[in-house]
Amino acid sequence: MDNFDSTSSSTDYSTPPAQMTSTSHSYDWSPPQPSYIPYNPETNSKPKTKAIDPSNLPGGKKSLSGISLRSFLLGQAFSASIILTFLAYWSSSALWRAPFFLASLALFHFLEYYITAAYNPQYATISAFLLSANGAAYNIAHGSAIAECVLGRLFLPEGYFRWTAAVFGGAKGQIIIGLLLTAVGQVVRSVAMIYAGPSFTHKVQVERRDEHVLVKDGVYSVLRHPSYFGFFWWGIGTQLVLGNPFCFLAYVVVLWQFFSSRIQNEERHLIQFFGQDYIDYRKRTWVGIPGISGSSY
Repeated sequence: MDNFDSTSSSTDYSTPPAQMTSTSHSYDWSPPQPSYIPYNPETNSKPKTKAIDPSNLPGGKKSLSGISLRSFLLGQAFSASIILTFLAYWSSSALWRAPFFLASLALFHFLEYYITAAYNPQYATISAFLLSANGAAYNIAHGSAIAECVLGRLFLPEGYFRWTAAVFGGAKGQIIIGLLLTAVGQVVRSVAMIYAGPSFTHKVQVERRDEHVLVKDGVYSVLRHPSYFGFFWWGIGTQLVLGNPFCFLAYVVVLWQFFSSRIQNEERHLIQFFGQDYIDYRKRTWVGIPGISGSSY
């Protein structure tokens, strides 16, 4: 055993142990290194948040909150109207027609936006719901249809409705024809929007866009304005279901005038866009609305 005298026991500890040696062996010692990453403002800063499109903010033309709210309300209106339709029908009340019309409206407006968002997203704005884009006259027309149906059923005799439905083979025939026209009109319009994709817009285009092509397949191989065809017959069909003689005639006149003018205007621009190709296409297709043949340009 090694013995240390008093001088060796008073070792100077100002020197780190790593510096000490003995006659038998020697070793080096170093303090443990701290495990940390030096601060770097570029790497340690919080990740940058991507800028949000202002149009998606509340009040924007593609406001996410506005779109979700309208979709929710349309869904609620559709569900409630379907329930009321069946309850009124099972209770033998002729007023089932009014909630049926509301359900048809809710479905129509939802599909207008949904199909636009799915197949032509650059135009998926709040106005694509068409809830207010068509002006006050559009909403007045639908309000008048509901009023005529409800007030007529409440205050007019049943014989009046049998008389007005006689031309369609009676009330049952009138309802069946109306349901078929409503369904066909909605399906044709929705399919037309899907086939057209980026070429479809809710407004007549006066300048050709890069993505605008002349669609000639699918439903467009028969009808050159299938979305107009669909809406025209959808509107007529709903009035037959409602049993509204006055609104039926008003819808026929107003919708015919509207689409006659719109189609003539639109086809003038389409001929400018596509030239002889559109003229040839027009010759082998039809509009599908009585008395409307298109532009003579």
